[in-house]
Amino acid sequence: MPGLLFAFFLSLSGITGPSQIHAAPLEHQPLRAVQGTENELKVIPGGQTIGVKVKSAGVLVVGHHLIEVSEQSKISPGENSGILPGDLMISINGVKLDEVSKVARLVEQAGRSNDSLSIVYKRGGKEHTAQLKPAYDRTDKVWRLGLYIRDSAAGVGTLTFYAPKQGVYGALGHVITDMNTGTPIVVGSGHIVQSSVTSISKSQDGDPGEKRAHFLKESQVLGNVESNTDFGIFGKMTRNPEHSLYQEPIPVAMSTEVKEGPAQILTVVDGQQVERFNVEIIHVARQQTPATKGMVLRITDPRLLDKTGGIVQGMSGSPIVQNGRLIGAVTHVFVNDPKSGYGCFIEWMLRDSGVVQQDQELQYNLKAV
Repeated sequence: MPGLLFAFFLSLSGITGPSQIHAAPLEHQPLRAVQGTENELKVIPGGQTIGVKVKSAGVLVVGHHLIEVSEQSKISPGENSGILPGDLMISINGVKLDEVSKVARLVEQAGRSNDSLSIVYKRGGKEHTAQLKPAYDRTDKVWRLGLYIRDSAAGVGTLTFYAPKQGVYGALGHVITDMNTGTPIVVGSGHIVQSSVTSISKSQDGDPGEKRAHFLKESQVLGNVESNTDFGIFGKMTRNPEHSLYQEPIPVAMSTEVKEGPAQILTVVDGQQVERFNVEIIHVARQQTPATKGMVLRITDPRLLDKTGGIVQGMSGSPIVQNGRLIGAVTHVFVNDPKSGYGCFIEWMLRDSGVVQQDQELQYNLKAV
């Protein structure tokens, strides 16, 4: 099966959407601030459009299909065994699954020898085992499980930050999910590369637009992908990517420092050039624990509205800067009002990236005004 092509964006209608993102557990503690230190945390804001390729840590089941075993009968051994869309197959007969091609070989071998397969799969973080026998597809003349599966995904998103001191990056601002099942992709491996925006389909009420882009210099990897969390993808990166508006790091802001009022987002609308556009923060949630919907923003920049109609798919991860500090990333668009959307706070992304540990104090300077 070919890899899934996806846009790294979850669309919302009003304040809820088809795919739910869950906040981190309540035992997580908010990052604390320390006054008057010279060692405040700084990172380089991104805004570059990036191409992302990931392989799942197993083979994801995305659907069932019926196999014609006779003129009168069609069956799906996978469905009959209890395997469901969203399940992640880990191994077959003890053979670890890291690509779809392995499944086809094992199914063929078992079918020819009339043997059953023992499939270990994960559902809801717990491992289960299913026993099933492949069925012979009399139309295509191959042995099948009656499952649609995939092991990889590729798409376009936006880089949020690069932390040169730690050598890590964060992007997207939300979890990557499978488009068919809504299941978060458990990353086994992956990488990010440069990407160039070729055109934009403008957002309209009820119809979010999208960036159209293609990958560049795929052999020149910008960084790897180590994790996929509620707050984006994260991994190692050795240098600040090209086309950055910032060559030096800037301070980050705590969620408690974010204010309603003017701000800017950094994103690409043509080629690879990162540009700065004006937005208005119209609501700030006071979060004591990690949650994805940290702020509501509205696009006010006439240039961006003329080019995109508002927030479009592929813009997720675009950094939000306020008063010279990085405060968060664009994550969602309101389908019925594409000029507006959600953003997440940067502190939660920094924690998931490993730049800041959960029990570490986030340091910043205070100035009297």
